[in-house]
Amino acid sequence: MDVAYPHSSGTRKPACIAPAGACDAHMHVYDRRFALHGSPDAMVDDATAADYRLLQQRIGTERTVVVQPRVHGTDNSVTLDAIRTLGAERTRGVAVVRPDVSDAELERLHAGGVRGIRFTLYTAANAMTGFEMVEPLAQRVHALGWHLQLHWNADQIAGHAALLARLPCAIVFDHLARLPLPDAQAHPAFGVVSRLRDNGRTWIKLSGAYLDSKTGAAGGYEDTTSIAQAWARQAPERVVWGSDWPHPTEPAAAKPDDAVLFDLLGGWVPDEAQRRRVLVDNPALLYDFPETTKTETTE
Repeated sequence: MDVAYPHSSGTRKPACIAPAGACDAHMHVYDRRFALHGSPDAMVDDATAADYRLLQQRIGTERTVVVQPRVHGTDNSVTLDAIRTLGAERTRGVAVVRPDVSDAELERLHAGGVRGIRFTLYTAANAMTGFEMVEPLAQRVHALGWHLQLHWNADQIAGHAALLARLPCAIVFDHLARLPLPDAQAHPAFGVVSRLRDNGRTWIKLSGAYLDSKTGAAGGYEDTTSIAQAWARQAPERVVWGSDWPHPTEPAAAKPDDAVLFDLLGGWVPDEAQRRRVLVDNPALLYDFPETTKTETTE
């Protein structure tokens, strides 16, 4: 019998088999038990940690990174609760904070499984942080071994190249670095990110294929393959994959098929050993998963 998966079209399981310890390194949990910020229209119902477990069963991932959604503001309780619910030994979080956050709060977040902070600045609507906060907060979370996760558009990345080069901690660019398609590598941001990759502290999330694709689901997001493959070739040890469930940017009637998104990784990273690295070993390093859950990297 077919199972309905919240915020995901289709019912089949992916053709690609997730290896043991595979990680979905980018998803969100929304839960009305916790404080909301900004427009209530941004709330996504039926997107709790319990709902997400159904997606895990569908695609076969075992580890998860919960990214604080904008609608819950800087109250990271929803993310901490999701980490506990999904299992602290196999779940990590990325929080949203402002410069007035206390050291005690940062320590509490760390103990709860948070390993990074996110700056969602690609649009000013309901943004909880600003570019002026990036460097001060980078200095603070660097001491904890955390990274900065940046959801910026390509023009913002290019325009803040000097700032990015000064940051002391690891940087993770969301959703293929949001370069415009189909000529992603022609944008100045491609050179900025490529140079940052040389420092050994810059990562890319292979996620969000639908965000900038012009071919869309009907075309199998074909126009994303070139840039995804470019990032994977540059530094295969510093790319991770994420579902972006529950796909909050997409209308309820047109949610992507998560089996298609997972299988897309097969085209982005055709080599099975490299895909294992993307799904297992790379996130184990970036998100500080317990040593007992890591697997040996296949060269």
